[in-house]
Amino acid sequence: MTKTILAFDFGTYSIGCAVGQSITGTAQGLPSFKAQDGIPNWDMICKVIQEWKPDLLVVGLPLNMDGTEQPLTQRAKKFANRLNGRFNLPVELQDERLTTVEAKSEIFARGGYKALKKDKVDSISACLILESWFENN
Repeated sequence: MTKTILAFDFGTYSIGCAVGQSITGTAQGLPSFKAQDGIPNWDMICKVIQEWKPDLLVVGLPLNMDGTEQPLTQRAKKFANRLNGRFNLPVELQDERLTTVEAKSEIFARGGYKALKKDKVDSISACLILESWFENN
């Protein structure tokens, strides 16, 4: 059975978003959400959830390279808990180490330095988070 999954790359100023299907194991970037100190416009997230009707939400878990938690780790977990509480959908966390670095190098390879816009980086990071979740599940 095909599942639709939304992934989020949590940040304090911007939250990347991507959608994917379990049957293909690929993701496509969606517009990023602006956030104020990690708090998004929940109405905008609600619209995306209503549009895509996901079976599962995946939130990138920011960790240090050695696997230990960093200041943003707890905030990403809190965001995941709020998604679950607001939308009553299952939420899983996915290790996101190196996704921003990968996203920047992918964008740079395609369009050079001028292509490195923050919202594109966040959306591609969300795609990478989702695709790594597909690889591990």
